[in-house]
Formats: sequence, C-alpha cells, structure tokens
Amino acid sequence: MDVAALERFLRDQGVPVQGALRVELISGGRSNLTFAVADDVSRWVVRRPPVAGLTPSAHDMAREFTVTRALRDSAVPVAPTVAFDADGTALGAPMTVVEFVDGTVVRDQDDLAALTDDQVGAATTALVRVLADLHAVDPAAVGLTEFGRPTGFVARQVRLWASQWNRVSTRELADVATLHAALVEAIPARSATSIVHGDFRIDNTILDTADPGHVRAVVDWELSTLGDPLTDVALMCVYRSPVFDLVLGSRAAWTSDRLPTPDALAQSYALAAGRDLDDWGFYLALANFKLGVIGEGITHRARQGSDAGAAAERAAEATPEFMAAGLRALRGQR
Repeated sequence: MDVAALERFLRDQGVPVQGALRVELISGGRSNLTFAVADDVSRWVVRRPPVAGLTPSAHDMAREFTVTRALRDSAVPVAPTVAFDADGTALGAPMTVVEFVDGTVVRDQDDLAALTDDQVGAATTALVRVLADLHAVDPAAVGLTEFGRPTGFVARQVRLWASQWNRVSTRELADVATLHAALVEAIPARSATSIVHGDFRIDNTILDTADPGHVRAVVDWELSTLGDPLTDVALMCVYRSPVFDLVLGSRAAWTSDRLPTPDALAQSYALAAGRDLDDWGFYLALANFKLGVIGEGITHRARQGSDAGAAAERAAEATPEFMAAGLRALRGQR
C-alpha cells in the first residue's frame, strides 16, 4: 500500500483526511486485498486486487462498488461507499474505499467458539433473513438493471465451470464428466432473477459484537451479479460440507456442526423468502460442481507456483467428494 498515494487520492475525492494515515492489512491471499485505514478522526476500508496469483480485474472492483452503492438504502446492510478508483491511477490497480463497519467477523471455528449456542442460532437466522432480503430487492429500483445477464444464467454457469475444469484439472476424474453431462440435461426450463451475492456465508459478513443476531454488513461482493437466487442458497448450503475446510485450508466457522444442517438452512430460507425450492437437486449439484472445480484450481495454482503452502496443495482432495455429492444430489440421495 502506497500510503502517500492513497492520501492524495482521498483528498482529490473530497474526503477530509485529518492527521497521518495508518494502514493495516486485514486479509489477503486468494481474494482481494483488504486494508483498514484510519486518520485521527475517521476509519475506512480499502480493497484492491491481489498483486499475484490471480489476474487483477477492474471488473471485480467495479462490481463491488456498484452493488454496495446501489444497496445502501435497501434492507441489505452494506458498508457505505466513499470513493472508487476504476482505472487504478492512484495505486496502480483498481481500488474501492468504504466506511469502516465495527463488528465481529467469524472466520473459523475458534472465532465461533466465542459465541453461545443461542448466539449461533440467532446469527444463522439473521444471515438467512439477509439473503432473503437481498433476493427481494428489485434490481431496477436500485439502478442495477444492467448489472448482469440473468437470461440463461444457470446454463452459462454449467458451461463456465466445465470450461474452468479443463483449464485447471490436475488429473482425470470420471465423475466430473458424468456430473457435467447430468447438469446439462437437468438445467431448469425456468428460473427466477435477483441480485445474487455469489459467495454468501458467515465469514463474508460483519456481525454486531454485542448482538451476533444482527448483521451489520455483508461484504466481499466481487462475484455478485443478476442471476438465479437459488444458486446463492445452494452454495450457502454446500459450503456447510466438512470437506470445504480443505478448500479454505482452515477449520471454517461455516462447516461447524454447531450450525443448522444444509436442509434446515434451505427450509429456513424458503420460509423467509416465500420461495419454492424447485429443482433443488440441480442447484445443489451445480454448487458442488463449482466448489469441486475451485478446489482443483487452488491446487493447480499451487503447483504452478502462484499459491503456497500445504493447504493449497491439499485443496484438490475435496474435489472428488464434491463431485460425488453433486451426483447424489441429482439422484435425490443424501
């Protein structure tokens, strides 16, 4: 982080800076880099693409800024937007600046251990409610009509992740081709359209520290678009699989058995959203297919030298598990 360049950018955007800026890296690695920035009065969060391992993309940053700005006055809690450097003029890469939101981020099972069972239950209920609220937002009403291409969304997702497998596969897995072919045959004839987050689970939210049953902000919007809301719900449920720990390289909070089962989460969403879970087996299968490819991709990049550590090397161990689970979902099995 070039602190002097950041300060110049903020001042040029009309943001009052009072005192020297202090910058701290909050998180980095495979996702966008996130920095906490403070002067003597205010606090902000700055996000920019990673410097290596993934292709930096102005598209991702523009997506984050566009959707959070649009949702500012909606029922979905987001960090208020401050400024956006689309061209990367200030730092050499695109950058978003939002207000800092105080609260607790529950990333792993050690973080989850600080919550009581009642607090865990309240938090998951609130998360499901927020996801239902997101899917209830009328894209046109918040200026997001052109935010994505909802027509044919699920079919494109099937093609996308099959294509990605061809780029990152590290071995032959018969279940991949079998699941892909089955997904092509099972694509629903009709699907709903909403704003989708694309990566919704507890660690992509900020909970109120005093009341974890209150979501203060949903974060990490770089995969958001207009698409089928059931893809969000299914992915949230499949993230509950214990093998997702291999993909993340940690004991994720969202895989803990203290949380509701995937079936319970899905039914809670259906009640909160007033939405039928039609073709549910297809959506679960697609989510498993996607996560299996992602796990393979992490190991592929590690072997190419773009991702380090034993955790990245092991991520592909989850891939056969996800592919098998996807096939079971399409067959109506558990």
